[in-house]
Amino acid sequence: MLENLVIVESPAKAKTIEKFLGKNYKVCSSYGHIRDLEKKGLGIDIENGFSPSYEISADKKNLVSELTKMTKEAENIWLASDEDREGEAIAWHLAQVLNLPVEQTKRIVFHEITKNAILKAIESPRTIDMNLVNAQQARRVLDRLVGFELSPVLWKKVKPALSAGRVQSVAVRLIVEREREIIAFQSSNYYRITAQFYRTDDASKTLFKAVLDHQFATKEEALAYLEGCKDATWKVTNSETKPSQKLPAAPFTTSTLQQEAGRKLGLSVSQTMSIAQKLYENGHITYMRTDSVNLATQALAAAKAEIIKEFGEEYSAWRTYKTKSKGAQEAHEAIRPTYIEKHTIEGTATEKKLYDLIWKRTVASQMAAAKTEKTTITISDGKRKEQFVVMGEVIVFDGFIKLYTESVDDENENEGGGILPHMSVGETLTSTTIEATERFTQPPYRYSEATLVKKLEELGIGRPSTYAPTITTIINRDYVQKQNREAVKRNYTQITLKGGKLNEKTLSENVGKEKNKLFPTDIGIIVNDYLESQFKAIMDYNFTATVEKEFDEIAEGKKEWTAMISDFYSPFHDTVETALETQNRQINQARILGVDPVSGHQVSARIGRYGPMVQIDGAEGEKPRYAAMKKGQLIPTITLEEALELFSLPRTLGEYEEKEIVAGIGKFGPYLRWNGKFISLPKTEDPHTVTLETATELIIQKTEQDKKAKEPIKKFDADPEVVILNGMYGPYIQYKGKNYRIPKSKDPQALSLEDCMALISKSKK
Repeated sequence: MLENLVIVESPAKAKTIEKFLGKNYKVCSSYGHIRDLEKKGLGIDIENGFSPSYEISADKKNLVSELTKMTKEAENIWLASDEDREGEAIAWHLAQVLNLPVEQTKRIVFHEITKNAILKAIESPRTIDMNLVNAQQARRVLDRLVGFELSPVLWKKVKPALSAGRVQSVAVRLIVEREREIIAFQSSNYYRITAQFYRTDDASKTLFKAVLDHQFATKEEALAYLEGCKDATWKVTNSETKPSQKLPAAPFTTSTLQQEAGRKLGLSVSQTMSIAQKLYENGHITYMRTDSVNLATQALAAAKAEIIKEFGEEYSAWRTYKTKSKGAQEAHEAIRPTYIEKHTIEGTATEKKLYDLIWKRTVASQMAAAKTEKTTITISDGKRKEQFVVMGEVIVFDGFIKLYTESVDDENENEGGGILPHMSVGETLTSTTIEATERFTQPPYRYSEATLVKKLEELGIGRPSTYAPTITTIINRDYVQKQNREAVKRNYTQITLKGGKLNEKTLSENVGKEKNKLFPTDIGIIVNDYLESQFKAIMDYNFTATVEKEFDEIAEGKKEWTAMISDFYSPFHDTVETALETQNRQINQARILGVDPVSGHQVSARIGRYGPMVQIDGAEGEKPRYAAMKKGQLIPTITLEEALELFSLPRTLGEYEEKEIVAGIGKFGPYLRWNGKFISLPKTEDPHTVTLETATELIIQKTEQDKKAKEPIKKFDADPEVVILNGMYGPYIQYKGKNYRIPKSKDPQALSLEDCMALISKSKK
């Protein structure tokens, strides 16, 4: 008889918990969800109160049999899946499948995997919370209804094999709208004036920089201003010093951890969650799905002790934080180290870095504010209304910034910030140089994964458990791509007034570099436009946020889940029926780009069977010519010149060893063709621009690789017919015209003739 059986979600978590519970407890894992809505059909009985029909996943049937056997032998059963709605649903599904009475089965939850937390949970078990289960069921059922009914509309009206989702479609809308803002943006230039001053009476002539409080729209205006500065006498018109302080950021929630790990460590949202899951399961941090910034009293006390020990009493400040997000419903504590006295952990390099980030953020949140002195000085020549302003900031006490400062999404140019010389009102200043620099207005920033999460949270869309899967889904569906953009050179004008003389020069700068930003694809734009035209309610940000609040109300027992689904479904289903009956709005219509100067035929861009493409119409009775669009090119923005360039493939580069080299794009991507062979082009090379020199190097490299692959790994003098060779699928034995597989566990170099004959013998059998 098994005394105690504890069922958790993951094997790593099971291993950690088993260490704390001792020999009277067996801890096993359900490996996540064990069942879901049926895959065939809708899986929901709409006529009978939206009753869901669940099935055990094919890969979990053996596991369910093993768990069923163990539960029959166990005296006590404890369901210990995660403490959020997803975990509650897993516990309920386990109870249903294993025939455990919901009202009597012990349910335990813990925010951290520590001995105290586990034992405390065992002491005070509860039953499965059906309100949390129903909130999760409502989300799953609603999302299945939306996906199941919307996807066929897209197949019929836009393109086969597409799919739609409630939260995912709204996330795509955000990215498409931002892209359109960027496309529509018209950059304008202006002139910014800066000056270098020193105190006229200062023998050391210590310089400081100031910025004019006015920008000029044209070069002529900037020049006129500089002309007027030639004989100006500068004086300090105001000097003000104020004490200020900076407060530390709150401890991490799911979304702020995803944002900061993206900014500081370059991790994607799904990478952050995967690593945080491992840290949690190994007992290093508290539960990683939470929108609470609260810290437990014992954690506050531990942080205080650590700060005093490391930095001194003056650096400690007991501070509690209140959760701002409405309906914060997952866990009731922020993400923090389980043992704050533990500064580092064992693990992979990335696990160590993420733990370090969480540790610093937690401890810094309990540290004293940084105290500063901010000085603002205004400088004028007394003739014009424009004034120069200079700001300085001195850190009087570093406080929390001794340990940690939060990153921001887009760093802006920061003027001043240093220590300024003491200046009195009325004091005369001397300018060494005054510069007018041409600047340009910037388009809106594209979303990164982190800033998209931030926006979704601001709009009240999604919850901690949904951010990562939402982003993963829209990328996997190819509605959105994560891309980089190389910087481009831009010229700008700078006019300098020095020693009473004006000097104008043209300089250049690199602008527009982007890394891991989210770009909509053409199909993403088309799907978004169609859904917006036909399903405004589903695509509405307020509607999506309201649905989340209704899930919260179900979780709190204030709303009945099937009633909520019923209120949503009737009008939604009617809209779907109307969309199917209406004529296609030609949302996937080709965009006419112009005329091909060679053939005189029309050039257009559209979505084809294999994705975005351009075509040149043929003459009567002739087929059109097609070319695939490059990554990063969009149907709404591609130009005629860019489209015609796509038809330059395949292109002849020259010759190597008197044989022609051709670059092109085929079924498997960009390639080089030489001497009857095809060589794949690396991602760094473009078939439109690859040079003869680079192509020759790639051909030589490939030829050498092929030659090396054909060389025998091993021969045997005693029997020349036995040869070990390199094949497409790995090393193999060749003997008397036949090939024999070498097991992966065997080292081909170490095989003797006897070993080879044994493998041949077994293979024959």
